[in-house]
Amino acid sequence: MTFTKLAIDGLVVIEPKVFGDSRGFFMESYNKKLFQENGIDIDFVQDNHSRSAKDVLRGLHFQLPPFAQDKLVRVIKGEVLDVAVDIRKDSPSYGKWESVKLSEENKKMFLVPKGFAHGFLVLSESADFEYKVSNYYSPEHDRGLRWNDTDINVEWGISNPQLSEKDANQPFFKDLKDTF
Repeated sequence: MTFTKLAIDGLVVIEPKVFGDSRGFFMESYNKKLFQENGIDIDFVQDNHSRSAKDVLRGLHFQLPPFAQDKLVRVIKGEVLDVAVDIRKDSPSYGKWESVKLSEENKKMFLVPKGFAHGFLVLSESADFEYKVSNYYSPEHDRGLRWNDTDINVEWGISNPQLSEKDANQPFFKDLKDTF
């Protein structure tokens, strides 16, 4: 596996070694020892899987402490634009974002640690999205940011995505009261 740290501290793109031939392929999608050797010592407690149609945008979501979550995300079918926004108040990159294209072809994974809002946009006809989390879901600690907030200005490449009612009505960045 190759671990590439991005410009915003804490964000890492992981590229597994893929062994393929005419029969298909094999890869390790997670190896705790390799992660630890690369400075990532996270106890993942739950795996999640979602399927979404083209132009569905999910996010930007996060959970407050003590239920904050580290996420290791990947796409097993289709393609998404995956986005992480730094919401750590003391961070020099507070309010900045990074994006990574994740697909079944490139098999990249994206580590989104606690202190980031996270979301993705489906670029293919549909996408199966899997992610590991380091804490359980807690509705009372669930928060989010507006996907099209001009203070953050994420370049989604779409002006009218398919949104849940919850995501369409998330608060703006300037109105965040509870962060890290």
